[in-house]
Amino acid sequence: MAGDRLTLVTGGAGFIGSHLVERLVRRGDRVVAIDNLSTGRRSNLNGVDPSRLTFIEGTVSEVVQSVDPSGVDGIYHLAAAVGVRLVIKKPIGTIETNVGETSAALEFAAAGRTPILIASTSEVYGKSERIPFAEYDDVVYGPPSQPRWAYACSKAIDEFLALAHHRENGVPVVVARFFNIVGPRQVGEYGMVLPRFVASALAGDPIEVYGDGAQTRCFCDVRDVVDLLPRLLDDPRCAGGIFNVGRDELIEIGELARLVKDTLGSRSPIVRVPYDQAFGPGFDDLMHRQPDLTRLRAAVGFAPKFSLVQTIRDLAAASGESVQRSVESTI
Repeated sequence: MAGDRLTLVTGGAGFIGSHLVERLVRRGDRVVAIDNLSTGRRSNLNGVDPSRLTFIEGTVSEVVQSVDPSGVDGIYHLAAAVGVRLVIKKPIGTIETNVGETSAALEFAAAGRTPILIASTSEVYGKSERIPFAEYDDVVYGPPSQPRWAYACSKAIDEFLALAHHRENGVPVVVARFFNIVGPRQVGEYGMVLPRFVASALAGDPIEVYGDGAQTRCFCDVRDVVDLLPRLLDDPRCAGGIFNVGRDELIEIGELARLVKDTLGSRSPIVRVPYDQAFGPGFDDLMHRQPDLTRLRAAVGFAPKFSLVQTIRDLAAASGESVQRSVESTI
């Protein structure tokens, strides 16, 4: 029964992690959330029933040493370095966090033969020109001189480790490759495009579109995603599998900026910013990124409920509430 389950969520105070913790508690799980708060926020968990939640501040490798793996029924490993800006600014920390902490989570899962979901990313596909991206396509990366590809490679290593633990140790592992997950609580501080656009639109500041704006992406609401993840982890048929997670409707980034502006009734101008100016010389991007969702739909019948317009409105509302709480705390 779900109410008897003890579930571990790493990165549990982060954007996706905090929504997942809420979802698991609502179904009756007791949840241990681990987060070192480098990008997560303890306040993201304020609405969770404290009788069902244990929050531990620290890294995964530190915390799991004091947790009995035999008592854990499921693990969601979401802790990772996130965001283009953070990756470029701190490449050493990105690599060490993504590989080292994932290794620790997998060793912990192996000790108890505990089902574990590893959060990966569409960045794993690198510079592939095949659209849409399918889980077992070949991948192509840029040169090691570009920090961006360190993130992609580190997450690919995470996947290699996860599948190796499945084959060698019999660990029930599921890999979820996220494609632009968005929604309330996401912040633009680390380069996430939608919250950055929303924040600018709300403030009346220029909405900065990097490059020519013709690049296309797909966006999926976090609330749809956290309803999906337990179904992937709880289904033994998914063990050992890799699944793209997201929506497959493409939108140009320039059009996304216009959609945000129109949805929020903003007067912010939309301006183009060259990649070199935004991220430094030699930044390497790709024009199109779209998931093939055939495997996901066959496995769990994924049907998202939240439209992009609704996500924009809810993200804006959550951002306004956050600003209001911050102002009130200073009075």
